[in-house]
Amino acid sequence: MTTLLDAPIAVFFCVLIGLWVSSWFGVFLRKKFRPRTENQHDLDLVAGAILTLLGLLIGFSFSMAISRYDQRKNYEEEEANAIGTEYARVDFLPQADATRVKGLLVKYLDQRIEYYEIRDPKRISELASQTTQLQNELWMQIKAAASANPTPVMATVVTGMNDVLNRQGYTQAAWWNRLPVAVWVLMGTISIICSALIGFEAEHPKGMLFLMVPLVVSISFLLIADIDSPSGGLIRVAPQNLISLQKSMPSQE
Repeated sequence: MTTLLDAPIAVFFCVLIGLWVSSWFGVFLRKKFRPRTENQHDLDLVAGAILTLLGLLIGFSFSMAISRYDQRKNYEEEEANAIGTEYARVDFLPQADATRVKGLLVKYLDQRIEYYEIRDPKRISELASQTTQLQNELWMQIKAAASANPTPVMATVVTGMNDVLNRQGYTQAAWWNRLPVAVWVLMGTISIICSALIGFEAEHPKGMLFLMVPLVVSISFLLIADIDSPSGGLIRVAPQNLISLQKSMPSQE
């Protein structure tokens, strides 16, 4: 299911507008209540402390997003290795079965590459169904061959196919492993409070400096959302290992 967090540009503009409005709300409160000047030092301390906390939260969230991105990259490499290894092991099958399984593996590899490259949510859903069907076909082929010839060598072929199927599951789990919504809510809430305090303290709110904190925070949210979104952002895991494997495989007619 596609959400706002899968559209980093939308996140940027929503955060920028929201923080800009919050800043002006702070200006409105200042004009209405007109705090005494002796309280200014206390306000500066509070604003500085909250800005520091916001910076720590943004850094922590960025680190979480990077770790999830690295996890997706690692699983792409493992998936390519599993498919390539099984492609070599199926040579132990009878000729007819080997040809059939290799053809299915090539088709399966094409689907996995497409999974990394497409952006259309509808096509992603269709591809998930097709991948499951193809996995069932691969397993049935290996199961039938192993049942007809239950040898230790055949066991390695079965194990290899099991690795292929498992790696796809690990990859899918990594794509679902996103930043918790609670983290976004916490960062958004503290950002709004910071912007309101800045507006509350601003002596000349019409200056460009008045927009700097909302702009910097919005850019930070944009980058975090981009890295954290597997298929919605510009920073994505390229299936370079899968493509390299595809080039090394002969076409199966």
